[in-house]
Amino acid sequence: MKTKKLINSGADAVDEMLQGILAAHPRHLYAVEDMPRAIIARNGPRKGKVGLVIGGGSGHEPTFLGFVGKGLADAAAIGNVFASPPPDPIIACAKAVDGGAGVLFMYGNYAGDVMNFDMAAEMLALDEIEVRTVLTTDDVASASADQRDRRRGVAGNVFIFKAAGAACDLLYSFDDVERAARHANARTYTMGVALSPCSLPQTLRPNFLIGEDEMEIGMGIHGEPGMAREPLRSADAVTDELMDNILREMKAAPGDRVAVLVNSLGSTPLMELYIMMRRVKSRLDDAGLVIHTSLVGNYCTSLEMAGASITVMDLDDELQRLIDHPCDCAMFAR
Repeated sequence: MKTKKLINSGADAVDEMLQGILAAHPRHLYAVEDMPRAIIARNGPRKGKVGLVIGGGSGHEPTFLGFVGKGLADAAAIGNVFASPPPDPIIACAKAVDGGAGVLFMYGNYAGDVMNFDMAAEMLALDEIEVRTVLTTDDVASASADQRDRRRGVAGNVFIFKAAGAACDLLYSFDDVERAARHANARTYTMGVALSPCSLPQTLRPNFLIGEDEMEIGMGIHGEPGMAREPLRSADAVTDELMDNILREMKAAPGDRVAVLVNSLGSTPLMELYIMMRRVKSRLDDAGLVIHTSLVGNYCTSLEMAGASITVMDLDDELQRLIDHPCDCAMFAR
């Protein structure tokens, strides 16, 4: 059965979305001339500052576009739905934000993104623009702890990008920006659950099948297989399963401060997210952990997929400062 979408055509959906975002947020964003998939922060880049370029496929809004602005990312390179951007907009982003202190690429650990961002970095080196890369690998369901470098980057991007962007805005050196970004990634843990599929604008067909009484624990944000398909259970039971996996690996000590994100994958409403948040707080209280900041809502989506993810960042003094640092983006501000 075909799904219903408010689009004009599947082929035009991404570019028309970008036109709408630029129309809605002209104070924050502009596109590089003749490169509409390279979106730049109006007030972010400046001389002497490390430039932060993020990016990836469309369909995860407000990731990535929504986090472009003063104090966070300086630019985002945008691909087709669930597809990496090609090198050209990545290069255009890097040139637009290069302030002479280097450019950091940050994106989720997916093969297509790695290939195209690496290709862009090699081409930028010919123009004597130094580029370094930090991949996000927060999805605990996608590989074992001893293979962290193989994990996917998912909703934890929000906190990881936030910390790196603050380090850039505070004029950290390139070495220290890279260190802070890796440190933020290493202390961020995410796990999700999918309840129903999404459908791509080009196909209007579900991108996977799942029973009406089933859920999939650990499914990726593009429909990648998770850890287990199980009968649908209560919000508390599902939240407990996600938190069990996060807390087991995080090994935080009582008294530690954390940042928490309860994220909708697209169609799960705030009512259900706040029911989960209630349980998340109970579990963190039981572990002796203190919530320093929390976000609840749509932050890293998968089109209209039903489901949610929980992210916990184990804060230290530096990460707390970076998370608290002001930012003013198209779809996110602190």
